[in-house]
Amino acid sequence: MPDAKLYDELVALIVDTCHIQEELPDVIDPESSLIGPDSPLGLDSLDAVEIVVAVQKHYGVRIGGENTGREVLDTLRSLAEFINQNRA
Repeated sequence: MPDAKLYDELVALIVDTCHIQEELPDVIDPESSLIGPDSPLGLDSLDAVEIVVAVQKHYGVRIGGENTGREVLDTLRSLAEFINQNRA
């Protein structure tokens, strides 16, 4: 299970990458949707592409394929777990 530090890093990376200006919730539930209308960060499919590129650069993991990408970017937890499992 990913630690809180990785969640915080990912939120900061996503906020920076997607240029989020809105006030963020104090706590972002790792189980809430990362992309789409239910996202607490207000992210859409264009943001997803930017997140994939940023994660690949920052963590050295490749998120490939449309289905894999959807699964990995489903929630903050799924993204963090993918990074933990695939980091070099």
